[in-house]
Amino acid sequence: MLKLNIGDPAPDIEAYDQNGHPVSLGAFIGKKVVLYFYPKDNTPGCTAEACNLRDNYQDLSDKGFVVIGVSADDEKSHKNFSEKYVLPFTLIPDKAKKIIMDYGVWGKKKLYGKEYDGINRMTFIIDEVGKIAHIIAKVETKNHTAQILKATGY
Repeated sequence: MLKLNIGDPAPDIEAYDQNGHPVSLGAFIGKKVVLYFYPKDNTPGCTAEACNLRDNYQDLSDKGFVVIGVSADDEKSHKNFSEKYVLPFTLIPDKAKKIIMDYGVWGKKKLYGKEYDGINRMTFIIDEVGKIAHIIAKVETKNHTAQILKATGY
């Protein structure tokens, strides 16, 4: 698993969002990007996190942040999730796990004492020049926006 650090250039993303529109991280140079990785659409923790970001989206946007979520779900799942919860931000399906691997969020997890491989919930805040400014490894799903704002000094 790749280990990214603060100050590293953020690995580029060339993908399509939940609506089939192309997304490139390079298109956001000059803006701050909240790139969050989550395990699965429509699960309790992932829904709480997405809704927290949705409910605080205007505040994040007013502070110059762009929000992008990534999981291994497919485009249809992301589209349904986005529509069901009226998410105002981009979701990227990564079934091939290229972005997930590039950011090093795939790894061992434990649930009910069983170990398995999966996406570790993590958020990367990328600065205006494309470098990793902050990494939130212990995401609080119901309080994620506050974590982002605290990490970035707001």
